[in-house]
Amino acid sequence: MKTRILSFLLCTASVTLMAQNPEKEQINLLLDAWHEAAANADFDTYFEKMTEDGVFIGTDATENWQNEAFRTFSKPYFDRGKAWSFTAVERNIYVGNNEDFAWFDELLDTQMKICRGSGVLKKVDGQWKIAHYVLSIAVPNDNVAELIEIKKEKDSLLLLQLRKQ
Repeated sequence: MKTRILSFLLCTASVTLMAQNPEKEQINLLLDAWHEAAANADFDTYFEKMTEDGVFIGTDATENWQNEAFRTFSKPYFDRGKAWSFTAVERNIYVGNNEDFAWFDELLDTQMKICRGSGVLKKVDGQWKIAHYVLSIAVPNDNVAELIEIKKEKDSLLLLQLRKQ
């Protein structure tokens, strides 16, 4: 009985908090719908939720996608009927004082296991849009040395290339 009462109070508090900040609720719904559009391979809906100059930073060091390049890269995945499937399991949203920009971070359940997404949103014609999104693979601290070993060779080559630019 105590568990049910506690669950009810937590749900009520959560709904009340969201109702007190409609901007955060709109952003939360936008991000969920954006992820859902990718899972459903809904290309148009997915990209409508980003700004025209939106940026997507992927997990690979070379993935710094400006909107048009990201569309081109993503299109074949969407055309196959399923792009990627990310489900937020935790999300923090912060809204600027003028309520025209916001930023967030989220933990995601993905095909790559737990990932972290973070980004910046801005209002465009009264609607929230994703202006910048960063996806990263969450690596347990105990496994960092192992990961460094795996990526050492490719990272060294990429660093040499980047330093020449």
